[in-house]
Amino acid sequence: MAGTADAAAGQTGGSPVHHRVSLATIAREWGRIGCIGFGGPPAHIALLRDLCVKRKKWITETEFEDGIAATNLLPGPASTQLAIYSAWRLRGALGALVGGFCFIVPGLVLIIALAALFLAGNPPLAVRGAAAGAGAAVAAVAVQAASGLVPGSWKRVGTARWARIRWICYAALGAASAALVGPWLVLVMVGTGLVEVAIRTGRGAPKARRGFASVPLAAAAPAAGGLLALGWVAFKVGALSYGGGFVIIPLMQHDAVHTYHWMSDAQFLNAVALGQITPGPVVQTVAVVGYAAAGVGGALLAAAIAFGPSFLFVIGGATHFDRLRADQRVQAFLTGAGPTVIGAIAGSAIPLAAALQHLWQYGLLTAAAIWLLAARRGVVSALVGAGVLGSVAALIGWPVG
Repeated sequence: MAGTADAAAGQTGGSPVHHRVSLATIAREWGRIGCIGFGGPPAHIALLRDLCVKRKKWITETEFEDGIAATNLLPGPASTQLAIYSAWRLRGALGALVGGFCFIVPGLVLIIALAALFLAGNPPLAVRGAAAGAGAAVAAVAVQAASGLVPGSWKRVGTARWARIRWICYAALGAASAALVGPWLVLVMVGTGLVEVAIRTGRGAPKARRGFASVPLAAAAPAAGGLLALGWVAFKVGALSYGGGFVIIPLMQHDAVHTYHWMSDAQFLNAVALGQITPGPVVQTVAVVGYAAAGVGGALLAAAIAFGPSFLFVIGGATHFDRLRADQRVQAFLTGAGPTVIGAIAGSAIPLAAALQHLWQYGLLTAAAIWLLAARRGVVSALVGAGVLGSVAALIGWPVG
């Protein structure tokens, strides 16, 4: 069967490989991964590989690795795009829609239910304590997420001395930008990418410059609130989140907390924590922001707009992935933007930690950092453990409000 798949892949030249996989099978299997996919992108990739490559042999190992590489070139949640792409390989656009929808929905339903509980007007004391505890650990999760991306990016930049110096400068610039100019961080990311294009290719990148001209507009926000503002914030989350969901946190925090006042800093920390402990993509944090802005309807609207670009990128561009990966300017751009993204993810820990309100929360933050960075344990266990300790703190009378 694998040999047949290889032959078909060679004939299609990047087109989807149509096996006899029913839409019902895609819905069932991708829905199952959406239900058990705790642990973020590494867990999602492992589950998709086990299903599509090892057990069912629908996709070859080479095709799957190419899919990972291609989706990492795109803005938006890469593991979600990989799920959409894998389903596209089996049944084209309709399979991509069904697979992506079933991958996203289980976690979305759960996170909206948890948002209703955690953002209620007067939640139980234990719930408020759990929120304060889990929120305290979020900054450590950001640092852990950044550290996991360093080895691959450092290897990509090469061994040349000046290239590595530029890598360090880009990362430092990203960290400072996330801490100081959150809503304009995307300008810095694009700028460092264009600098690296100019250095590595000796010429500009006309297409990139045209995209750069539209970035200030994308980083801005409508002056008035309401559903238009919510849709704009969600679009930025889905279209500008290079390197994973955490890179968009400073921008989302600025809009949700400081510009539109949909939620407090503490509630935003809860939103990020909920995005980590629920299955499915971390970008679903935007659904909590949507819930705070406009209830269940706002949550669904925000999720639909945030994930929309991923479906468009994959369904509309999958046949061009090989050419995209071979473009030297694209590769140079990512070599420059990559360390900026890593620095931005790490730098997002600064405003997240600054949002903590009580001394005991900093103790939990320290414990979470040791658990994640020194002991190298999982994110879900760190957040759940911090939430349990937060509930205990609340019940014994420590401040949580």
